[in-house]
Amino acid sequence: MNKPMASLSLDLDNLWSYQMTHGDEGWDRYDSYLDTVVPLMLKELEQLGLRITVFVVGQDAAIEANGPALKSIAEAGHEIANHSFRHQPWLHRYSEQELGEEFDRAEQAIEAATGQRTVGFRGPGYSLSPTVLQLLVDRGYEYDCSTLPTLIGPLARKYYFRSAKLDAAQREERRYLFGSWKEGLRPLKPYWWQVGSSRMLEIPVSVVPGARVPFHVSYALYLAGFSPAMAQRYFATGLRACRVAGVEPSILLHPLDLLGADDVDALGFFPGMGMTGATKREVLRGCLERLRDGFRVVPMREHAAAIAKRPGLKTKSSLTASPAGQPAA
Repeated sequence: MNKPMASLSLDLDNLWSYQMTHGDEGWDRYDSYLDTVVPLMLKELEQLGLRITVFVVGQDAAIEANGPALKSIAEAGHEIANHSFRHQPWLHRYSEQELGEEFDRAEQAIEAATGQRTVGFRGPGYSLSPTVLQLLVDRGYEYDCSTLPTLIGPLARKYYFRSAKLDAAQREERRYLFGSWKEGLRPLKPYWWQVGSSRMLEIPVSVVPGARVPFHVSYALYLAGFSPAMAQRYFATGLRACRVAGVEPSILLHPLDLLGADDVDALGFFPGMGMTGATKREVLRGCLERLRDGFRVVPMREHAAAIAKRPGLKTKSSLTASPAGQPAA
């Protein structure tokens, strides 16, 4: 019996990007942990026999010192995709001109560093707008995966803001970080955004069907802080629910799924950072083994190409892509 398909991706958010969103001073030094996390990531993926998509931030690609780490990802056979240039989770507030400049800078820097032209996009913090979708169409992108159809986005934002050092203007910028409750009503399965007379394929980050709660590895690791066995059961439950609902899971990873407090001590505010890196990687390995054993795991572009050939996908107007309360750009 053939295994159903699944996709696996990693948002290569760097140390400075977490510090920026959190409002920490000194983020604009662009401190990096890429030289630490990239070799760890490549080792784990090689041992598991997995190829994935890595969403790279253009600002990191523009820094020469990061070049060898980023190039090694492409050389290992993984797809490189676009995660914006500045990694600001409020792209929906950008004008058309600002977005054009953002895409220009990101695409040029990423291709120069990795040798790959990007055809996939994920907005930082799941930030999306009709203008972003129009630019993706105009630039020949093949897919977007900037949606997380969960109802708990506002709760995640509240948790994050509890320790953040933000003034009123910065809080307003981050008003829809992790999305609003309305994002939780979006489809769980891939669909087309209707963008004028064109369309763009959307592949949502998978949540547990029915409950609509996230189960990507960062959430499993939070539970692992209480019980590693509970974390594995939770992830396995999410995969089983996807199979029952006919959802081909698209699973998201982050660098902090591989790094613990002993690897980077500047992100103690982030959930799960009380664990060692070795402990985290053991939990991660268990989750990915479950995914690999139950599904045929491919990079996002390969998953998108297969999905795009299927008839009967739902279509949604791109005008509904703005966060709640925000006008279309």
